[in-house]
Amino acid sequence: MNHPSKSFASQADLAVKRISFERLSEHAYAYTAEGDPNTGVVIGDDAILVIDTQATPAMAQDVIRRIREVSDKPIKYVLLSHYHAVRVLGASAYQPEHIIASQETYDLIVERGEQDKASEIGRFPRLFSNVETVPPGLTWPTLTFSGRMTLWLGKLEVQILQLGRGHTKGDTVVWLPQDRVLFSGDLVEFDATPYAGDAYFQDWPQTLDRIAALQPAKLVPGRGAALQTPEQVAAGLSGTRAFVSELFEKVQAGVHAGADLKTVYRDTYEQLAQRYGHWVIFAHCMPFDVSRAYDEAQGHADPRIWTAERDLAMWQALEGQ
Repeated sequence: MNHPSKSFASQADLAVKRISFERLSEHAYAYTAEGDPNTGVVIGDDAILVIDTQATPAMAQDVIRRIREVSDKPIKYVLLSHYHAVRVLGASAYQPEHIIASQETYDLIVERGEQDKASEIGRFPRLFSNVETVPPGLTWPTLTFSGRMTLWLGKLEVQILQLGRGHTKGDTVVWLPQDRVLFSGDLVEFDATPYAGDAYFQDWPQTLDRIAALQPAKLVPGRGAALQTPEQVAAGLSGTRAFVSELFEKVQAGVHAGADLKTVYRDTYEQLAQRYGHWVIFAHCMPFDVSRAYDEAQGHADPRIWTAERDLAMWQALEGQ
């Protein structure tokens, strides 16, 4: 594989993305930006729920501005689909009454929130625009649940569900049964590469099957355009499933053959680039994804903590010339 030495993670990604704010149903909106992390909005009878917050309060202000163009109801709830800093550090801008997360997500914040915050800010400088607006410390949920909870926004039923592990062990989706709209967080991506540095590769496909079983008519992925038809939803699910499955199968074969991590990385990169290389953040994600898959294939059940130092050491080991 003869690709040029790449800048670390997304440090060279400086292009401003075009933002869309689309109405998907009577209650559901999608805030998307050409492969940057998405935010979901649910407008109920008496209150608003925001799903994933953007990376900083300054960036969250643009979400709030878009919401205020369509509703003056109070933003009472923020839901964290998982613990990654790029999803949660904008929470303070909404001044919500409650920040909701799964208990596993809370536990991950306790275990590795500080390290993840430092790691992600180093990886994604553009996404942490005005990072000085992030309050000191971490973003802490005020309501946690296990398995499922139901939020009633007046007469609108909002189901908050853990359908299984995949992107992280705390993954949470939001399902509007009346509207048949699902917000998946990073369990589903569309034309964007799944980040799998904290993944459970062997669980992820089954979790996607549970999403499919709900038969959503529309779906807001973690990255990529909102999926507006059942056919587009199926394409998002199958594309994510294929990437995760193919990557793990390739890495597992390399581990079983006794290959070292760098050899497995280069072989896996070369194979997956043919089909997925055009997806957003492919070159960013692959070193992290293969490192985690290599660990899981060796029997390490849970992901190791990524620190800023581990990030750079791993990148140099796999991408250094």
